[in-house]
Amino acid sequence: MGIDRWFRITEVGRMAYHWPADTDFALWELDVLDRNCSVCGRLMYICDHRYRRFHTLQGPVQLICKLNHCPDPACPGHARTKSPELEITLALPQMAIGWDVLCWIGHRRCARHMAISLIRSELLDDFGIKLSDDAIEQYIRRYQAMLAARQQDAESLRRLYDSAAEIILCIDGLQPEKGHEALYVVRELTRKRVWFAEPLLSATADEVRRLIHQAKQWAQSLGTPVGLWMSDKQEAFVKGIAAEFPDVPHRYCDNHFLRDLAKPVLEADSHAKVQMRKKVRGLRTIERAVLRRRKAQTEDDLTPTTPEATRPATAAANRSADEVDPTGSVVLDYCSAVRGILNDDQGGPLHPPGLRMAAALNEVQASIRRNLEAKKGGSRRSNSADYRGASRRGLRTSKSSKK
Repeated sequence: MGIDRWFRITEVGRMAYHWPADTDFALWELDVLDRNCSVCGRLMYICDHRYRRFHTLQGPVQLICKLNHCPDPACPGHARTKSPELEITLALPQMAIGWDVLCWIGHRRCARHMAISLIRSELLDDFGIKLSDDAIEQYIRRYQAMLAARQQDAESLRRLYDSAAEIILCIDGLQPEKGHEALYVVRELTRKRVWFAEPLLSATADEVRRLIHQAKQWAQSLGTPVGLWMSDKQEAFVKGIAAEFPDVPHRYCDNHFLRDLAKPVLEADSHAKVQMRKKVRGLRTIERAVLRRRKAQTEDDLTPTTPEATRPATAAANRSADEVDPTGSVVLDYCSAVRGILNDDQGGPLHPPGLRMAAALNEVQASIRRNLEAKKGGSRRSNSADYRGASRRGLRTSKSSKK
């Protein structure tokens, strides 16, 4: 069987990978390190070769593996073929990429949360590695399986917690969307490590207690005492922790505590926003009136009364809207700024959006007042500068709320 024929059937499962005809491969050869037969002790000899091709971050590689077996037909080891021990350290079986590419893909996905399409394009642009979306998705699944196995390796956990005086555990449920099953995660906070996670269709007391009991078994296997539990104090958490860890303190999570503490503030702030929105009405009516006036004014400018008026009408058609109706442009800018202020819902209990809305509306009101005073005879230069600053702040608020 030729090299190309062999490789076309060993990319990812049953997926075929076809190399371009002009691919420049680096040639690597591997031999068995321990060539003594494990049964009779005789020196084995090369009986065949296995050819592989895979991508690395340094370029494509063609690997030639020398296969060995015992020369004695009577030896039970004669029927067994031994592969080079170092082959598995370069790439997993039936994969078109080496370990370095697999780790690169997994890091981009798990640490940087990159989309598969972006990973594919970056692989092609930076390293010339062309993979399909299906292949990358399957590589990511394998990476996640190995990562989960590594996270739950008992020996690795014991080494990690050898010097730990105590363990601090927390449990919380993460629900991506309403109606979907929630993912319940148990984490250890002193080493900042996720112990395990499991999706649950219903957070009943028995199901939650089963997870807490599993955490208890993990802690007992490590031989390190649990000094504290933290959660949002759902009823199922409170009962399960009290049953499995009767002597361990159970504290309220700081984040949930502050969020619950801020609920009255946010409710009052939301009520204040509703009242302000009731007072600030009619923006669309004002904008329509300005646009109608601007349209009528433009049509009047474009209607020549005499043949000599054709040139002024053409000049009027080339003017911008700000030149035709500068006052209307100012009004439209104010309306846009106020609309952005009213739609701003960003912020939290430390920066309530209602307070920011009130401050911004007061600033717009003061700017309008200054412009009116300037029109009556005040310093037009200073007031117009203040107006532009207020308008820009309002527009920035509008853009940030849209984001």
